[in-house]
Amino acid sequence: MKRILLTLFLPLALSPREASAQETLSNSVFQKHQPAVEAAVDRALRYLAVNQSNDGTYNDSYGRSVGVVSLVGMAFLSAGHTPGYGEYAENLDRCLAYVLDSQRSNGLLDKGDSGHGLMYAHTIATLFLSEVSGMVDPATQEKLSPILAKATKLILEAQAVPKSEKHQGGWRYKPDSRDSDLSCSGWALMALRSAKLNGAPIPDKAIEEAVGYVFKNHDKEQGRFGYTDPWGHSETLTGCGLLCLELTGYHGTESTFRSGDFILKHRQAIINNAHEYYANYYNAQGMFQLGGKFWAQYADWMYEEYIVKQQSNGSWSNGRNGGTYGTSMMVLSFTVPYRQLPIYQRDETVDEGR
Repeated sequence: MKRILLTLFLPLALSPREASAQETLSNSVFQKHQPAVEAAVDRALRYLAVNQSNDGTYNDSYGRSVGVVSLVGMAFLSAGHTPGYGEYAENLDRCLAYVLDSQRSNGLLDKGDSGHGLMYAHTIATLFLSEVSGMVDPATQEKLSPILAKATKLILEAQAVPKSEKHQGGWRYKPDSRDSDLSCSGWALMALRSAKLNGAPIPDKAIEEAVGYVFKNHDKEQGRFGYTDPWGHSETLTGCGLLCLELTGYHGTESTFRSGDFILKHRQAIINNAHEYYANYYNAQGMFQLGGKFWAQYADWMYEEYIVKQQSNGSWSNGRNGGTYGTSMMVLSFTVPYRQLPIYQRDETVDEGR
């Protein structure tokens, strides 16, 4: 695990020639689609703004969950909008106020509308607070900081709940869950990564154990990751596993290359899947981190596949989840190359020429 301790979350600079070659490939595919992407994102943000209630929530599936409201907030942030200023400032302020007012005494961020997935909503909301931290006015920051600290502490406490060897290091539905799954663990690791970038004292041991759990769900030969084993739901979860490794010092390793190959081979399998938008979000993030041909080929496919599927009102919805969730996730997927959020910063530690 020494590799993690040495490179944990630190995007190292490449030589100018290496960086130029990588950026040329990454930028060329985005430039090809840029006008259509920007128009689609603008339509999507208008949809999210128009359909938001005064308290920051939405009237569709899980639209009152702090997790969904936080995804909306991050969608606005990912396109370069900030609280307190600009076209969507009021919308962002509503999202933020709703999440800040949701914290329970134990640190859990929840308004009672997250169903059985308390930790899913909590980790997403913690990620949102961490991402927006530093962008707000002093008074809001003073309120935000202790709430974020308690929320992050709860994630670490939930990981430390005694679990069997199979589940050790991960997270699941509730703070006291004694089992784990890769999906919830991915959101938790994203939140910890963001908190680490903000200077939070995240213990190295917590990251080591989280990465250990990720590897328990990894089929190294095929490159795939599963939900609670190396195989289940791998078409929708390999992107999550890939991103977890990319963010913890495994950028450009054999495991991540094989995961990228798996995603390119099986990308069409996510279409019409119940977790389609989730899968595409993590695929986009993971492939962007991996870079090179992996991001170029996936991004080209993603933009061609999904731009035409945007509805006339600006939303995306596959009928299984509300338009708020699908639209937020698609905006977050499309805007990865904007690099407006710290979670979109790439760990460029090796050449991506493969």
